[in-house]
Amino acid sequence: MSATAIPITRHAVADEQAQAFLSALVSAPRFLLGRNEHALALLSTLDIPIDGIVDDGASGTQWHGKPVIAMQQLPSDAMVVNCAMSIAPVAAARKLAQQPVKARLSYADLLAARPDLVPVPAFVAQMRADVAANRPRWDHLRAQFADEESRAVFDHVVQYRLTADPRHMASYEVRFSEQYFEDFLCLSGEVFVDAGGFDGDTTELFCERYPDYRAVFLFEPSAKNMQDAKTRLAQRHGISFIEQGISDQAGTLWFNPDAGSASAVSAAGSSSIEVTTLDLAITQAVSFIKMDLEGWEMQALAGSQRHIRDEHPKLAISVYHSAADFHRIPDYIASIRQDYDLYLRHYTQGWSETIMYFVPRRNTAQTTAESAA
Repeated sequence: MSATAIPITRHAVADEQAQAFLSALVSAPRFLLGRNEHALALLSTLDIPIDGIVDDGASGTQWHGKPVIAMQQLPSDAMVVNCAMSIAPVAAARKLAQQPVKARLSYADLLAARPDLVPVPAFVAQMRADVAANRPRWDHLRAQFADEESRAVFDHVVQYRLTADPRHMASYEVRFSEQYFEDFLCLSGEVFVDAGGFDGDTTELFCERYPDYRAVFLFEPSAKNMQDAKTRLAQRHGISFIEQGISDQAGTLWFNPDAGSASAVSAAGSSSIEVTTLDLAITQAVSFIKMDLEGWEMQALAGSQRHIRDEHPKLAISVYHSAADFHRIPDYIASIRQDYDLYLRHYTQGWSETIMYFVPRRNTAQTTAESAA
């Protein structure tokens, strides 16, 4: 896979600083940037003093027994490790670079210096295992993309997920408002399915961008999120609010309703929800399906076979929740029909929000007929 050929030169200074940060012999104050599972992994694993957590939004509080400070409060002799990895690690690193501190490191620097000691982030471990087990499928996937930008996104995202090194994402910005609405989709007069509608934010953007839409079907199993969506979209026409989850069959599943936009089907969920399938819930022909279901996309696609097979809708499917979804989802769509062009776009500087697009391929007969008309 050519993604592994992207060169990122490791600097001796970063390696030396990482070794110093991890050494019990160094007395400089140590800080972790970010309150997340990666910072917690270091707190739980490393047998060295951590003097505090850097988080501008929560300064003055405590987190797992450590004081939380603003970035500007860092002492000049501080050594700081950037633990941001999901949304904006590059922006965090840029902000940290403006602070006059002794050492600025990424979590990836620690991991590269001491892979025997530093915990491998779950998304990295999963990616490494899947690429090792399914290398031909990853190589085949890269060759399928319809444009060079998709291949570049693939290379950067894969390499980041293999290393957690934010330098692979240096050219990316956080751009949620662009997500799902790429020009190559040529959206017009759509019947839109918002599967994983959350509080209606995506549907609101869709309605604003494409006011000629014909209908929207918004699926959201959380009662609170659904009420927020109804309030947000009260002035919009043609929206069907369906308070159910989407799966491969109708029934009841456990769900975690309290994780905001990350609420998901889970065996450890605290609430039961009703689920249906798109094929059962929607009898009208649809033209554009968006899915962000926190890892439940494969099951939801299995319950959408009729719409995909018979109506050939455009698809915007989240693939970032699981490494295997990068190849499982396009393989599954191809098992239903093979006349889609495949695109990949990414909307953060971290591992989250990678969307795979399936655009109906226009055959020669279609193009000729439309030109004659």
